[in-house]
Amino acid sequence: MSAPPENGAFAGLRGQLRDAAATFAGGPDALEGILLGMVDDVDRAVGEPLEIFPVCHHSPASALAMARRLREKQPKVVYLELCEDMAPLLTELRNCRLPVAVQAFAGDVDGFPADWAPLSVVAPVTEASAEYQAIAYALDTPGVELVLVDRSADHVFQWDSRGEETPEGDGPAEEPEAALHGEAVGVGIGDLRPRFAELEEHLLRHGKVRHWSEWWHQYVEVPLGDSDHDTYRQVMFLIGSLFRRLAPGDGSRVRVDEDRERYMWTRMREHLAATGTDPEDCLYVCGAFHAASRVEEFGVHGGSGAFGISPRTATAWQYGLIPSSHAAIEAQFGLAAGSVSIAATEWAKGLKRTRVKPYVLEGQAGKRKSAAKKVAVVHAPPSGAATDKLSGFLRRPPVLDGLDEAELLGWSVDIVRAARRNGYLASTADAIAVFETSILLAGMRDRAKPTPYDFQDAAVTCIEKDSVPGRRDVRRLVEIMMGGDRIGQVGYDSLPPLARDVFDRLAPLELKLEQRGVRRALLDMASRPELRGCSDVLWMLRRLLPPGAARPIMGERRLGERSIQESWDLALGTHQRALIELGYEGVNLEQVLEQRLRRDAYGPQATTATVLAAVEDATLYLGSRRLADELGSHALKLLAAERSVDGAPEVLRRVRALLAYYRTSEPVLPSWIESFVKAGYAHYCTLLPTAFRDEDATVGQVAAMLGFLFSMEGLALSLGCDRTQLELAVAQSHPDEPAKTALLWAAQVQLGTLSRGALRERCDELLDNPLVVPAYPRYLSGFVHALEPVPGLADVVVEAVSNAFGRLPDAVLLPWLPLLITTMRSGAADLAPLLIREAGRIFPGRLAALDAWVPPWRTPETDPFAAVPRTPGPDAPRGAALLAAHPTACDAVAGLLGCDGGWAPSGAPAPAGLPLLAAHPAACDAVAGLLGCDGGWATAAEPAPAGAALTARHPATAGALEALLTAG
Repeated sequence: MSAPPENGAFAGLRGQLRDAAATFAGGPDALEGILLGMVDDVDRAVGEPLEIFPVCHHSPASALAMARRLREKQPKVVYLELCEDMAPLLTELRNCRLPVAVQAFAGDVDGFPADWAPLSVVAPVTEASAEYQAIAYALDTPGVELVLVDRSADHVFQWDSRGEETPEGDGPAEEPEAALHGEAVGVGIGDLRPRFAELEEHLLRHGKVRHWSEWWHQYVEVPLGDSDHDTYRQVMFLIGSLFRRLAPGDGSRVRVDEDRERYMWTRMREHLAATGTDPEDCLYVCGAFHAASRVEEFGVHGGSGAFGISPRTATAWQYGLIPSSHAAIEAQFGLAAGSVSIAATEWAKGLKRTRVKPYVLEGQAGKRKSAAKKVAVVHAPPSGAATDKLSGFLRRPPVLDGLDEAELLGWSVDIVRAARRNGYLASTADAIAVFETSILLAGMRDRAKPTPYDFQDAAVTCIEKDSVPGRRDVRRLVEIMMGGDRIGQVGYDSLPPLARDVFDRLAPLELKLEQRGVRRALLDMASRPELRGCSDVLWMLRRLLPPGAARPIMGERRLGERSIQESWDLALGTHQRALIELGYEGVNLEQVLEQRLRRDAYGPQATTATVLAAVEDATLYLGSRRLADELGSHALKLLAAERSVDGAPEVLRRVRALLAYYRTSEPVLPSWIESFVKAGYAHYCTLLPTAFRDEDATVGQVAAMLGFLFSMEGLALSLGCDRTQLELAVAQSHPDEPAKTALLWAAQVQLGTLSRGALRERCDELLDNPLVVPAYPRYLSGFVHALEPVPGLADVVVEAVSNAFGRLPDAVLLPWLPLLITTMRSGAADLAPLLIREAGRIFPGRLAALDAWVPPWRTPETDPFAAVPRTPGPDAPRGAALLAAHPTACDAVAGLLGCDGGWAPSGAPAPAGLPLLAAHPAACDAVAGLLGCDGGWATAAEPAPAGAALTARHPATAGALEALLTAG
């Protein structure tokens, strides 16, 4: 670039700055280069044929200057520093209530790291912003073209890492509305803040302010509020150049800034060349930081250089409008809490003071047409030659606004009233104190008129004492009083199809769900069956949206169960952003839910339990047997590939629920769940010995494995599994931990390899061994976990606990009692109800019966068959003595079978079995047919064969019976 002329419009300012640098620095040095370079930047930007309009983020001074300039110049083309792919959405702003944010969203990424997903870029728009004035002018003025020239949303992530646009803030916002933008990257016009920490600290200290927003308001907004167009432009150019030249040498950030400037100037030159528009009829709206650019491509006559715009990635971007708020904007761009609300108040005051007529989109939601027209103050257009306005502005002393006592007094009364409503013990004396303290603080900070920030400090000092009685402190009350956290809303016509479909399907509820706040919905499906569709939508919204969007108060939805009455708290208007982002994923809720279930099931971190949860949700919310079968088959593959037992408890819980559902609602079990039970039986049998010895496997996980094996054993054996595999797995298990040892004993009792009496003896041996007593709580923990696979051991566990409390002395019992309680609570809290019910069944229900109560395990066992001879003689009939000892049972069975012959005399010989066969030939023929005997009946003349002869005559029958008896 050529050097600026020494005799130009800013020659006098250059000479003054050169002399100042020589005086303060003692000679030419870097200071002189910085000061003169700043003037050169201003001179170059002012002399550009395409008028550059520098602005700052959400600055009322920039918005006022923009409205004035648009009415004076009436440009035909407005170039705006905003992502170029967001242009089609700007016309939808008229259907919204500001503030809102234009959003680009990508759920699935292609060309970016997978852990970046989802990608989101937002550009907030407020009424008190220069970009909104430019948009409203261009969209509602015939013959005016609006061209967005900044990089696309795809390039935002191409050129830098995530979060590059979000600076450090003055303080985090505490209100929930600050999260309206989520984790999106914020873009806007005019991120104007020092990047040199020492410079910002110097400005704040000498300006006697607390944060950057207050400094900007005091030293830029107020002086430029009533300035002319040339003065405004030159001052903003100067500030942008200062912050740019004093920026630290962060190579990546500087590269991104320069690439953005090259991108924008390249797009503008392309548009000028394509349309043949005169640069004098154009207006370029950009941030002051980028207006003082020194790249080679700067200007309509700049060089092309070696810069080339890279192509976009294959990522599919979705675009829409989401609600925004002042708090969200402050959190997004690092502004102080309440600064955007104060800026909105200053914007309204500036319009009233200057009588500037702002541009508003026709049909803008939340705006009323005023009957009286405002008269716009039209200034004479600037002359062609640039004049030096900086010298006069920099020499002019600060304008001391007179104290507006009425305004300050109104503020003081309002804050006391708001404080009383929020629980503070404020009075008229506090209002007077706030009034006087505001004036005092302003005087201490060299201000004739207290600013809203001075008033805020005074209110905190005078009203807020030791504690905050309510939810909001005084600082937040001042922010609300100064304008509040205005929250925008996207209109119905600008919503994506999915959001509109949700509101249409919930229309029978007859609630204003578009509004913010909580709405109570009552659904009586018994009297109004059409509300069942609303119930389905609400349950899907509960699954897809944040917890507070749709919260059930009454009613539940579980497998196989549907409520006939439900009550909901709905806040869809409050969570409008989340609902809109659902619209980027599909056209209806069913499609989005199916996509999410597939993504969860087929994701890289998916486990068997995760896929089973997806199967349950697909059945519960979608009623899709096809999707459930597909995901169930995938769960079977994941189970076979797992080598750990971390998810065993969740797998057991979900498989049990699905089995219970299919058994009650389907004629046959799905093939995938039969295969899952069969494969799971073999899988957990294989892992069982390793899990017992593995220190990382908890006792709850091992108990869940045993619970799967024992509870699914009947189905698994019917499908072809071998019980011997389970017996071998238990026999090969040799745990070291006491809890797992107790769990193994319970498994052996279930398998029959250990009797309940032997288990009781082992528990008694543990209590008799003083070296083992300290570890007894862990044994009890194992027994309690054993109730999951072997619930029939509840009485043994109650006995083990009772014996410990009855036999151990207090000196031994009390030290490990806390360990017992914590172990039971942390490891087996869900199994405690089963143990408590069993204890309630065993122990007496009244205190008076406790003294005479004898525990059942101390009651001597009696053999009910003691009267029956165990070893009958060779002539004694088998079974006859047992029948004679219990005639009542025998008579009952005979009555059921229809036998009314009565008892034989005591001396009569016992009949053989052959007369019974002859008396019931049909039953005998059926048994013979099952056993494959087709010899027929013998004739009446033939003698009855003996047992051996009968066996020889029917060898097939004998072999079959022998096999059955051997298997039994």
